[in-house]
Amino acid sequence: MRLLGKTNMKVNRVGFGGIPIQRITQEETNKVINELVDNNINFIDTARAYTISEEYIGNAIDGKREKFFIATKSMSRDYESMKRDIEISLKNLKTDCIDLYQIHNLKPEEYKTIFDKNKAYKALLEAREEGKIKYIGITSHSLETIEQSIEDEKFSTIQFPYNIIEDQADEVFKKANKKGIGIIVMKPLAGGAIDDAKLAIKYILSKDYIDVVIPGMENIEQVRENVSVLRDTNITEDDESKIQEIRTIMGKRFCRRCEYCLPCPLKINIPQNFLLEGYYTRYNLKDWAKERYKLLEVKASACVECGLCETKCPYELPIREMLKEVSSKLD
Repeated sequence: MRLLGKTNMKVNRVGFGGIPIQRITQEETNKVINELVDNNINFIDTARAYTISEEYIGNAIDGKREKFFIATKSMSRDYESMKRDIEISLKNLKTDCIDLYQIHNLKPEEYKTIFDKNKAYKALLEAREEGKIKYIGITSHSLETIEQSIEDEKFSTIQFPYNIIEDQADEVFKKANKKGIGIIVMKPLAGGAIDDAKLAIKYILSKDYIDVVIPGMENIEQVRENVSVLRDTNITEDDESKIQEIRTIMGKRFCRRCEYCLPCPLKINIPQNFLLEGYYTRYNLKDWAKERYKLLEVKASACVECGLCETKCPYELPIREMLKEVSSKLD
């Protein structure tokens, strides 16, 4: 257990990510939540965008609310929409107060305006004053956004992808830790790309400046496996060898969302397209991924194969070929 930044939330370093709840039933969710209790996992993270996840979790924690710190998040950017989402979350989660409410997946261009009087941050401040939420956090896939949030110190926590393959946030995390900003790691298995869950979580928890990791779990076996890592988080020589092997294998086809490939001349958000393909392929959230793909202003299929992105990619990924794969699955 450790305090999440400067909050009063003393959390198990292995938390629970609620995105896979969309794939299971209420009865199965109840079993998973009970297993969390049995293993002293007391931090749950979900989101308005995860379809029925909030509702199922709310039903499952009914009668045992005091055993958990609950975090959720909203994609709303304006004041009224965020106010509405907070009320929906409170109802879904069957609670009078949510411990951590996060602005979900904030992009650099949105960050500049999120604090305006008619924007979402104002609604979160009011909800905190009214006792409906305790802390305000931010999640993003943009390192630039997270860096700016750390400088501004307007958020109690940050949530960002970090794993064996995606470790570009190391220095940013260290800076956040020094400032007392809580660090929540999402995508610990690189969106399902890493098969060895125990090694993946062990690698993350070997970093003392990281507070909590939130792997998605959809059955009690996964809960038991993930929490078992807490017995020993030291990386051995054998572990290091396996880590290097994973990096070598995955490095040729895995997008780290560093965004060096941008801007695309046709305004394709290349990392976002790859992210949705990952949800479709590795998370098995096919309908959910397709729905969000439809909302993209410019899709992978718009690529004219100019190749400019590949000249800028530090990992030398075959981006044009990978975009074709996205299009073949999601278009």
